Amino acid sequence: MKIEVKTYNELSREELYALLQLRAEVFVVEQNCVYQDIDGLDSKAVHVLGTVNNILCAYTRLFKAGDYFKLPSIGRVVVSKKERKHKYGKQIMQASVDFIHTKWKEPQIALSAQVYLVKFYNELGFYEEGEEYLEDDIPHIKMIRDTHR
Repeated sequence: MKIEVKTYNELSREELYALLQLRAEVFVVEQNCVYQDIDGLDSKAVHVLGTVNNILCAYTRLFKAGDYFKLPSIGRVVVSKKERKHKYGKQIMQASVDFIHTKWKEPQIALSAQVYLVKFYNELGFYEEGEEYLEDDIPHIKMIRDTHR
């Protein structure tokens, strides 16, 4: 999988369309969750795009500290259903973590995890913080990764 990191202004129209399509495919259609995906925050985010044969199959968006959570954060973690068997989720997450630690020099990262994915994030060094909560009617929990822990 080829991974590229781009600001909003660096995204082509085709890349923006592909990432919005992938997010809708998984979060709205597959998870049957009607929510406002286009939330006005994509322009603040850094976008991590994972492609195979020039087709977007994995994606995350990153925020600097204070732009979404108090800590820098990773969100909209998504992998196309037909590509999950290739472990692209771990690759796109590792690239996202590496970017935040290396480029932004931040030791801590936050994310809002769907509860069924806690083990996946634990394997990437994240730990749960606080109680479960509903976000768009799906159980979530705040998770933190801290290189000093």
